Amino acid sequence: MRRFKPFVFLACLLPLARLGWKAYMGLLGANPIEVITHSTGDWTLIFLLITLAVTPLRKLTGQTWLIRYRRMFGLFAFFYVTLHFLTYIWLDKFFNVHDMLADIAKRKFITVGFTGFVLLIPLALTSTSGWIRRLGGKRWQALHRLIYAAAICGVIHYLWLVKADIRKPLQYGTVLAVLLGYRVVSWAVPRLKAQKMPSLPARAVPEG
Repeated sequence: MRRFKPFVFLACLLPLARLGWKAYMGLLGANPIEVITHSTGDWTLIFLLITLAVTPLRKLTGQTWLIRYRRMFGLFAFFYVTLHFLTYIWLDKFFNVHDMLADIAKRKFITVGFTGFVLLIPLALTSTSGWIRRLGGKRWQALHRLIYAAAICGVIHYLWLVKADIRKPLQYGTVLAVLLGYRVVSWAVPRLKAQKMPSLPARAVPEG
């Protein structure tokens, strides 16, 4: 399935290409910054959910090749969240650090969104095979569980942002709850089964 990677890569760039085309054609509406912000934010959440969906799909379907795409999807989530953040600090705030710090301190949806962005930085930096070897498999896996917290922050960020029409963030939240719930069940069920298994009685030692 490696031969499909270039096509998947290009498909992941289509949202950006579509956004660029709309900007070039002047189709971003009266508030282009808001359109860019919402689009990049949406695709950040979509790629986070796709990344989290790889493991359940692989286990449920037995299609082990899916794991080869997880890193790519995760890096595209970071790519789109970086564009989302750059839209805010560049197009919206014009790199005014004072205004940005005031926003982070006073507007809770920005605070939680910024927290999610920061949580994704170490995951992107340690996404290579070299970092897996340096950290060791267990420590690397523990670090990359931060994606759960980052995804939760992303959904909360969206929910607190929209305020009135919360249907879309609730849809993302529902999918995230299912994906995280699957992991909780997968972790808990084997342990519960192990606790219920009766211990074998020790063999009696014959007296000499």
